[in-house]
Parts: sequence; C-alpha cells; structure tokens
Amino acid sequence: MTHDVRGGLLAALAGFALFSLGDAVTKTMAGVWSPVAVAALRFIMGSLVLGTMLWRAEGRAAFRPQRPWLQVARGAALATATCGFFCAVFIMPLATAISIAFVAPAFTALLSGPLLGENVRPATWVAIAVAFAGVLVILQPNVVTLGWPALLPLFTALGMSLLVIANRASAGAGSALSMQFFVAAGSAVLLSIAALAGAVSGLEFFHAGWPDWTVVARCAFVAVTGTTGHWLIYHGTTRAGAATVAPATYVQLITASLLGWLVFDNVPTLATVGGALVIMLAGLILWWDGRALASTQER
Repeated sequence: MTHDVRGGLLAALAGFALFSLGDAVTKTMAGVWSPVAVAALRFIMGSLVLGTMLWRAEGRAAFRPQRPWLQVARGAALATATCGFFCAVFIMPLATAISIAFVAPAFTALLSGPLLGENVRPATWVAIAVAFAGVLVILQPNVVTLGWPALLPLFTALGMSLLVIANRASAGAGSALSMQFFVAAGSAVLLSIAALAGAVSGLEFFHAGWPDWTVVARCAFVAVTGTTGHWLIYHGTTRAGAATVAPATYVQLITASLLGWLVFDNVPTLATVGGALVIMLAGLILWWDGRALASTQER
C-alpha cells in the first residue's frame, strides 16, 4: 500500500468516525428539543458557512443553479434522510438505527434501474435480497418494542439512496462546493418548515421552544463534524480511490456501537449484531460486483 493510499484511507476512516461522533451528540438532545428542529438548525448553520465560502470562491452567479428542480429534489431527499435518522436516534440505540440505514446502497441499486435506466446485475439482486434479510433480522424485535417508529431508519436509507441517484443525475451542473451548498440549503428550508409544523402540532416529541445555548452549541458541533467528515472522505477518496475507501464506511457502525455502549449504555443485541453483519455482507457483495464490472470495462 503506497503512502498516498494509506493516508487517503486513514482520512476516510476518520471522516466516517466523525459522523458517528456527531450522531452520538445528536442523541444527547433526545427529550431536550425536537429532532426535526435539531436537524433544521444543523443544516441552517452548515448552509450559512457553505454559502459564505461559495460567495467568496465563485461570486453571485454561483447561486443561480442549473436545473433548479433537480436541486430541490436533492434537498428533499437529504431532508427525508436526516429527519428519519434524527428521529430514529432519539428513540433507539445508535447501532440499531445506523445498521438499518446501511441498507441504502441496496435501495440505490434497486431504484437505479427504473430511475436511471441502469441494468441491475444478478449479483446486485443477490445483494439486495441479503440486505433486506438483514433488515428484517434487526427490525423484528424492534417493531415489537417500538411499533412503527422502528421503521424510521428505512426512511433514512430511502432518502440517502434517492440523494445518490439525484447526485448522479445532476453531475456537471455546478462545482462540488455549489452542489454541497444547494443540497444543504434546500434541506435547511424543508426541515425548517417541518420543524414549525411539528411545533404547532401539539405533539410533545416535536416540541421546539427557544433552545438554550447548550442545544445550539451541540447543533454547531454536529454541523462541524458532518462538514469535516464529508471533507475527509472526499479527500481520502481522491487519494486512495473510491473502491479502496468504500468498505471503510463500516467503521461508522463500529464507532456508533462503541459510543452507544460507553455513553448511553446501549449494549448491541444479538439481533442488531447479526442483522448488521448480514447487511455488511450485502454491501461487500455490491462493492465486489462494482469492482468486477469496472475491471471488465477497463479491458
């Protein structure tokens, strides 16, 4: 392994670990503020920083996006994923929520056919079946305990898969910085509307009065860890390559399990561990099949 590849892989590992650290901080706000309001404030902060950076780097013209409705779709997909995930981590262990959310690549493979016209390879169908089997293993005891809210991480997976598909469709529509700003800003607007709707609904879970400074500080921390994590993963991918970095995403699940155990005393159940391993196997099948396809196309 070369120095660049090793450094890139380490950067990506650090980025994925930061995501779980931010998720743990998010969970500390359970019962303190609305999860949707937390998500909205996190993206408002992120979009303000990204907008300032975009203004300084590219000027006013960069704020007129190509294919604006596609940018709205990207923001809606990310808002759906974030809302589902933040609500999930408020009511269930980190490792459980993240394990189920890791089925997103299987959703992407399943939806890329009808939405992008891509051919679904036989190995992909196997991976999809394996992934959803893992989800069923995790969901069964959680549905009994929590009811329908146990399905919230599936909304995260669906939202993330739609975001990946929308990102593919918007390739070349702007710089990487502008694409990151548009998706963050779109999510901030939609999540703010959802947070206001939740606040007036009368449901205690979505109550969102004026937050104290500790909530604002924690939201800022989540925004920083999320943005830094994305930058580290991007940096690592450019140095080590997407194929090398892809399996490193599972360090997020390992980190979340450790933090859940140490901070929240949530010892992963056998169902969570078993289901997570099955979902990881599905992800590795997709990764292996993708590498095999890329190798064939290079010949």
